[in-house]
Amino acid sequence: MADLLAVVLPVFLVIGAGYAAVWRGLFSDEAVEGLMTFTQKFAIPCLLFMAIATLDLGQEFDWKLLISFYVGSTVCFFAGLFGARLLFHRPWPDSVAIGFSCLFANTVLLGLPITERAYGADALGPNYAIVALHAAFCYLVGITAMEIVKADTSGPGRLIRTVSVAMFRNALMIGVGLGFLVNLSGLPIPTVLDEALNLMIRAALPAALFGLGGVLYRYKPEGDALTIAFICVISLILHPAIAFTLGTTLTDLSDAQLRSATLTAAMAPGVNAYLFANIYGVARRVVASAVLIGTALTVLTAAAWLAILP
Repeated sequence: MADLLAVVLPVFLVIGAGYAAVWRGLFSDEAVEGLMTFTQKFAIPCLLFMAIATLDLGQEFDWKLLISFYVGSTVCFFAGLFGARLLFHRPWPDSVAIGFSCLFANTVLLGLPITERAYGADALGPNYAIVALHAAFCYLVGITAMEIVKADTSGPGRLIRTVSVAMFRNALMIGVGLGFLVNLSGLPIPTVLDEALNLMIRAALPAALFGLGGVLYRYKPEGDALTIAFICVISLILHPAIAFTLGTTLTDLSDAQLRSATLTAAMAPGVNAYLFANIYGVARRVVASAVLIGTALTVLTAAAWLAILP
């Protein structure tokens, strides 16, 4: 177990450094905002662009891998949605936000560095296949459900526009889309541009992890403890359990695919879960607390899943 923690802990030490820096006043909120803007709107989109542009689409985009991960995501969304409604008697909009936090795993800021530390950079192909569809899938499910329960739509046209705007304003989705464009067209990336992109990429994950720590400092644990625990159990245990079960039985994934699907599913809710709740002004305290506590618990649960995986 100590060896497994040694794989996971460096990632969380960087997050903890960002948390401590903001807590002790060594790094301002404005600096955190600037760092997260740089990573989420520039550096990480560059990372995803290069990953998708150079990915072997025929090999990595395996429907069995995607089913193993996204069936679990969908089940967890509805488990969170109906659990919040039926068990905790939350209003429907709150329930959708809670379901979204169960759906939106932190596939990039946690999933990529933990998988890379555990299995090496060459193991990230299946992760990138999952990440390429992740934001689009989650926002499509979450926004559609929220618009339905709020009964605020004026027909399918408005709903499509709402979802489309969320997709095409997302810098990560733009990076992924441009990566697909280059990959499918066969356009070469000029050497100078390739080197510039690689400079950005090297800064992406370390800076994002440090910034994530600063962001998490704002999320004081508040709200219904049982609901927070419910979100954490679904995110950290149910989702990876479904991915692992499907990957070893129905879809018969390779070891590399099984590792990526299960570990990525085992990540805590991402910061986007809070942003989604904040956009609609619902369940903000509970979702923010679940992001914070879930991220801390991932140290132990990720190590446990690493022990189970082949």
